Amino acid sequence: MTAGGIARAVDQWVKEHHSTMVEWRRHFHSYPELSNQEFATTEFIAKVLREHGLEPVLFPGTGLYVDLGPKDGKRLAFRGDIDALKVPEQTGLPFASQHPGVSHSCGHDVHTTVVLALACALSTVQLPLGVRIIFQPAEEVMNGGALDVIEWGALQDVASIYALHAEPKLRVGQIGVRTGAITSASDVLRITVNGPGGHTSRPQLSADVVYALGALITQLPALLSRRVDPRTGTVLVFGHVESGDAANAIPKTGELLGTLRTADIGTWRILEDLVTDLIDLVVAPTGCTYHLDYMRGVPPVLNDDAATAIGVQAGRRIDPHAVVTAPQSSGGEDFSWYLEHVPGSMFRLGAWSGEGEMQDLHQGNLDIDERALEVGVRLFGGVVEKYAENLS
Repeated sequence: MTAGGIARAVDQWVKEHHSTMVEWRRHFHSYPELSNQEFATTEFIAKVLREHGLEPVLFPGTGLYVDLGPKDGKRLAFRGDIDALKVPEQTGLPFASQHPGVSHSCGHDVHTTVVLALACALSTVQLPLGVRIIFQPAEEVMNGGALDVIEWGALQDVASIYALHAEPKLRVGQIGVRTGAITSASDVLRITVNGPGGHTSRPQLSADVVYALGALITQLPALLSRRVDPRTGTVLVFGHVESGDAANAIPKTGELLGTLRTADIGTWRILEDLVTDLIDLVVAPTGCTYHLDYMRGVPPVLNDDAATAIGVQAGRRIDPHAVVTAPQSSGGEDFSWYLEHVPGSMFRLGAWSGEGEMQDLHQGNLDIDERALEVGVRLFGGVVEKYAENLS
């Protein structure tokens, strides 16, 4: 098949198998599995791939990948994440989660379906280039399953890689693109403050842990804003504070938990040392001691200019008005680890029906317009075609 026929073949497959894609998506949605527990999901994906004459390669534990096209040479890769969140579903849909407290409230059921359908559609095509479809486990845990996938060799011979993320803030049919950073780095801070304890009537004889916690809550974000370029979008927000039990007792310990996010990878690399220095400055005058548990998350997703341009061309093939500029998200995404090794791009896939109130990710009431499945598969089919054309 000529390069120019790949996208048309994918389009035709999508048209003929729309109900099948919806069925797959609803199956994944009904039976969500948490990170590194995606055993049934992995088995279902492998079964479908084998039914289409493909030979999936299973990762240790959960997840898998499958290769299509020529066995030699560099490959074009696509990643779908397969895990779910510990969020109770509240949609009331007939295919709602059958696993209490667990749901696909981040749209991974959509991502998985899109790349599964892409693999099946491409299996009907004689490809002039190699394609690898990666079904990645554990995107939702700290540092992300992408690191394991890379360690297991799934990026070997990969020249470029793509992903998409369902976006309920975009109307279905729209494709959000952005060159450079489209997500942010996201780290977690746990600060434990300690002191001897004492009576609130005699604070001068003790070290006030609660006062030290309050100083950190107000001063640490403020000091960061004066030590980091504001254009990097660096922000520290505390989501948990705990200390003491009685109004008249100075506690011996207290704890803060927060997230530190930045859109700039250079800033991300210096933040741990900078935060440690600033905590020293804030806590020292209080007489307390502290312990910082700094949990590194993921770097920003930095979309490659050339890879993104190819996606723009593929998106406009579907609809000249489909492609819109995506705002940078402060959320983290472990797709960034792949882009530390090879160029690529992540797109936002419009998933709002245009009716009713827009919803948000990681919420139990998230509902996806299933017409987005077709758009996602056709987008990636167009990307494959563009790369094939570049070979000719």
